[in-house]
Amino acid sequence: MVVITLQRDKCIGCNYCVELAPEQFRMSKKDGKSVLLHSKNKKGFHTLKSNNYLILDDCEKAAKACPVNIISVKNT
Repeated sequence: MVVITLQRDKCIGCNYCVELAPEQFRMSKKDGKSVLLHSKNKKGFHTLKSNNYLILDDCEKAAKACPVNIISVKNT
């Protein structure tokens, strides 16, 4: 299972995650911050659990590119 977590409150809106993993991330038109699609919010941590291992590579690239290190990707 792939587990992706985004600390959305700390997002600076650089758009790298959207460029590298457009299937999982979008930029909010409301506040300019990243949105992890299909995630569940729990106390500011937006988490997506997926059995689709095809998203792993792109999400890992997005996590590495994030200048504020608010994306974590785990392969369990």
